[in-house]
Amino acid sequence: MSQRAVGGEKRQHIVETAYRLFKHHGFHATGIDRIIAEAGVAKMTMYRHFPAKDALIVAVLDWRAARFERQLDRLAETSPTPQRTIEGIFDWYEHWFESTDFHGCLFQHALGEFGAPGHPVFEAVARQKSDLCKRIRYLVARSLPEGIPEVRAEAVATTLVMLIEGATMLAQLGQGRGAIDTARLAAAAVLSDADAAR
Repeated sequence: MSQRAVGGEKRQHIVETAYRLFKHHGFHATGIDRIIAEAGVAKMTMYRHFPAKDALIVAVLDWRAARFERQLDRLAETSPTPQRTIEGIFDWYEHWFESTDFHGCLFQHALGEFGAPGHPVFEAVARQKSDLCKRIRYLVARSLPEGIPEVRAEAVATTLVMLIEGATMLAQLGQGRGAIDTARLAAAAVLSDADAAR
């Protein structure tokens, strides 16, 4: 195995170790020394890949965002229509809320700890949420009849994202089942209203 491949594996191991710790304990509460110890790497290795903790946090968020995108891509590949893909996204959140691995949204947590616009962590969160909005807007535009104004499709997509984000917050409070059921019903009503308004 090449030196570059070994370095890439170590970097990925650090990212996944940090992800697990950040998810369970938070960003500020998890120190670099703990990540180094849990990952079993030398300090020099850590700082060669991540000169600052913020760079590691951004790498973790970008990795988690890419993993989520791949999961949604697979969902879209097996869904017969854009409407069914939207429904499948709500199903995906329901399964996540019910999993033992659910600890709330890592991106919502990051925004809570790094809420200053312009901060690299804030920007990483904004990218992930923007990508989700774009995906849902794309699906909404293809699930509604032709002739629906673009601004209307944008408003519907934004509403669906707000339902998802709100349900995720309620799920962290232990209300996941009720929250996703209500969000699903509200999403269906919003899509139906948009369809009827053509």
